[in-house]
Amino acid sequence: MHSSIEDFEMPNEEQVHLAAESFRLLADPTRIKVLWALLQGESSVACLAELAGAAPTAVSQHLAKLRLAGLVKGRREGTFVYYSAADHHVQGLLTQALFHADHLDHSLENSLDNG
Repeated sequence: MHSSIEDFEMPNEEQVHLAAESFRLLADPTRIKVLWALLQGESSVACLAELAGAAPTAVSQHLAKLRLAGLVKGRREGTFVYYSAADHHVQGLLTQALFHADHLDHSLENSLDNG
């Protein structure tokens, strides 16, 4: 069946693995909040903790994992580190995920109203 589709192409194993790892890291509400805040601009751990409603130590651990995955980057200024989203791809990924969640939420409301 797929062989009849012109230009059909599957991602390679490394692409699949890296994409799955990115999704796995985003499967946490605190990380989504932190990343969304970083899409608005550069921020410190303390500010991100306040925005995410989490302890600074927990946010720091989340940031370390997001940084290793290449989703955020840090900039040191003296003893402080300021974080930002790694690139515009992160914004697209998170925006689409939140848009999809909002769409699902409205679909559920509609099905409950009509049910």
